[in-house]
Amino acid sequence: MNRINKLFAEKQNNILSVYFTAGYPQLNDTTEIIKQLAAHGVDIIEIGIPFSDPMADGPVIQNSSQVALANGMSQNLLFEQLKDIRKVTNIPLILMGYVNPVLQFGFDKFCKKAQEIGIDGLIIPDLPMAEYLNEFKATVDKYSLENILLITPETPEERIRLIDSHSNGFIYMVSSAATTGTQNSFAGNKELYFQRIKNMQLKNPTLIGFGISNKETFESACKHASGAIVGSAFIKTLGENDSIEKAVELLIKKLKN
Repeated sequence: MNRINKLFAEKQNNILSVYFTAGYPQLNDTTEIIKQLAAHGVDIIEIGIPFSDPMADGPVIQNSSQVALANGMSQNLLFEQLKDIRKVTNIPLILMGYVNPVLQFGFDKFCKKAQEIGIDGLIIPDLPMAEYLNEFKATVDKYSLENILLITPETPEERIRLIDSHSNGFIYMVSSAATTGTQNSFAGNKELYFQRIKNMQLKNPTLIGFGISNKETFESACKHASGAIVGSAFIKTLGENDSIEKAVELLIKKLKN
């Protein structure tokens, strides 16, 4: 069983997924960040592949991508860094990247490499669903990966049902149609959106991302979904601390204490 599916079979609530940009703040921080996140009880780790035009991301993650690229991060180097990652942790690992670099690398080659090093899933936010189903789903399935699809407050119910029917893992529930970034709380309209999706009783669990930065937003997400995804808040904390371990400790403290 894929590690993502195993996690959700064993744990239905308060799941914490954390995103970081590979190659940030330093080029060779990748495995140490994964090691520290896993050691501090994070349930899923999303490893971001830096890209020069990350259109779904806010300024914090955009900056981390620019720094990582300037540091020399590439897809080939990332796969090399991750080749022994399963000696470090057995929690679910997801690669998150944009479609152009993945296609330039070669989609089949990318998925094959991901499977070889023990990656469990992919998030490619700008890959159109119809194109995914027609051209790429068979490859993702061949390598036993889960492709995580996104929904937003503007996604029609019919499309949400379609995404649910073609998903196996979890659905990434974007809290806002805007780019990524931190928020101190979720306004009433977001709460209504969260509740609307919960009432749909989808077959797949959901994780809420975009804006999770403190205990209030984490608990709000967990109230309406299986858990939350944290990105910008962790990237910001990484950039403000010399120690990766300290940055992870501060993040967990912000979210849970």
